[in-house]
Amino acid sequence: MKARWTLEARFALASGLAVAAGVSIFAALASFGAPLLLSSLLALGGGFLAAIFTARVFWRPFSAALAGIADGVRGFKESDFGFRLAGTGHLEIDELVGLYNEMGDVLRGERNEIYQRELLLDTLLQGAPMAILLFNPLDRVSYANTAARRLFARVGRLEGLLRADLGCQDAAVRAALLAGADTTVAARNAAGEEETYRLVFRTFQLNAHPHTLAVVEVLTRDVRRQELSAWRKVIRVVSHEVNNSLAPVSSLVHSARLAARSPGRAALLGDILATIEERVRHLSRFLEGYATLARLPNPRPERVAWAPFLESVSRAVSFRVTAPPEPSESLFDPAQVQQVLLNLLKNAAEAGSPEHEISVCVEPGPLGGSLLRVMDRGSGMDEDTLRLSTLPLSAGDRGGRGLGLPLCAEILAAHGGDLLVSPRAGGGTVVTCRFPPWKD
Repeated sequence: MKARWTLEARFALASGLAVAAGVSIFAALASFGAPLLLSSLLALGGGFLAAIFTARVFWRPFSAALAGIADGVRGFKESDFGFRLAGTGHLEIDELVGLYNEMGDVLRGERNEIYQRELLLDTLLQGAPMAILLFNPLDRVSYANTAARRLFARVGRLEGLLRADLGCQDAAVRAALLAGADTTVAARNAAGEEETYRLVFRTFQLNAHPHTLAVVEVLTRDVRRQELSAWRKVIRVVSHEVNNSLAPVSSLVHSARLAARSPGRAALLGDILATIEERVRHLSRFLEGYATLARLPNPRPERVAWAPFLESVSRAVSFRVTAPPEPSESLFDPAQVQQVLLNLLKNAAEAGSPEHEISVCVEPGPLGGSLLRVMDRGSGMDEDTLRLSTLPLSAGDRGGRGLGLPLCAEILAAHGGDLLVSPRAGGGTVVTCRFPPWKD
């Protein structure tokens, strides 16, 4: 069995050998009659050399073990946890080697577990129906799943591309991705079919650096289901309103006939007819709202200077312009866009926003064109309301019709643009009207 020497025992033995060597040299020289000083110096030198030799012999296994541990730790740094050390037969070294080997086993097991989790997570993300992108602090893609590659029409990898370099089939989705705010947009896919996309952004720390996670989800099925529900609600509301108006009208007509036959009640005929006229006028106004949405005329675009346009609208509704309009001109139908702006300002006021917190600004679009933003500090909307805000009867219109935002969205779509509704930081809502670039 191999002897197990402690470090103290080895150095004690080395010291004893050095002393024995010195004494032997001194005794040998003294026996030949050498001077005392010379014998002492030679004995000290010989003992010192013997001490160095024995120390190196005894230290060699310790040095080899420490070098092996150092190599293994460098391997840990490079994520290589397979290097193992053999025992040396020395108590202190074998204890250190054992701890190193145990640490390597633990790290390798944890790495395998993390790898399995990452593999499972990647499998789930790659199979997810929504597009998932992770942007690093340089705004480059560090992760993208299969749905993201389909959305951005790339067979190869998206990793390493700048966010601004991501090309999408529809400019509205790309503009919303560049804006980096939660929103819902309507766009067309590669087959030319209309799709509704929801974009969600979250920022978090990864390896002590800020990263942004972007999720683009296709909501077309949900939206179509909600549209069907909304139109059913439209039919119920219209039917209810028509019945509520026609029932008293029918009764009043009967009363008018009786009054016409009785000379003593002829004085009531004027009041009865006035009531019938008021109910018919109310029903006409109600139905006109839906008719406006259905027969929206084609826009007649013209070059319009933003500053005087906003000033003319401010004479009817109070709001503040946060900055000089840039660009100064755009191409749109001023009557229709004025209707859009008035509807949005009316919604902001009805949402409970203070008058001085309702603001409007015009900015250049990221892909050209211009952006008209209406911002308020009202009660805001939850996620479901935001997603369905451009559907009839789903925007919570105080007048009971819910046609304000859908009408605005239809007008902007006719101009080749779109409407984005998103929450405002600090509370409230931001409605962005995108107008496409125009050519001379």
